Amino acid sequence: MRPFKHPAVEDLTLERLFHALSDPVRLDIVRTLAATTAATCSELDGGRPKSSMSHHFRVLRDAGLVCTHHAGTTHINSLRRAELDARWPGLMAAILGTPR
Repeated sequence: MRPFKHPAVEDLTLERLFHALSDPVRLDIVRTLAATTAATCSELDGGRPKSSMSHHFRVLRDAGLVCTHHAGTTHINSLRRAELDARWPGLMAAILGTPR
């Protein structure tokens, strides 16, 4: 398997971040990841079709919100919270409604 591409922190834009979070499914994925260290795609799919979930994860990765890596044949996802907080302090706390 090829590794996933993740944008560098300095290349992240608020437009992409807000676009990614504008979908309720993707916002739910981010909220779930904010409450845990990491989760597999199947733990985050909510019973939705794999094809649509692949699209949602790609949008989240392209926006710089999620980091996905391989563990054998399993994809493990984590929120890039520390990097996002460094780039835009307080933004994720405001979006997620969580204290810093």
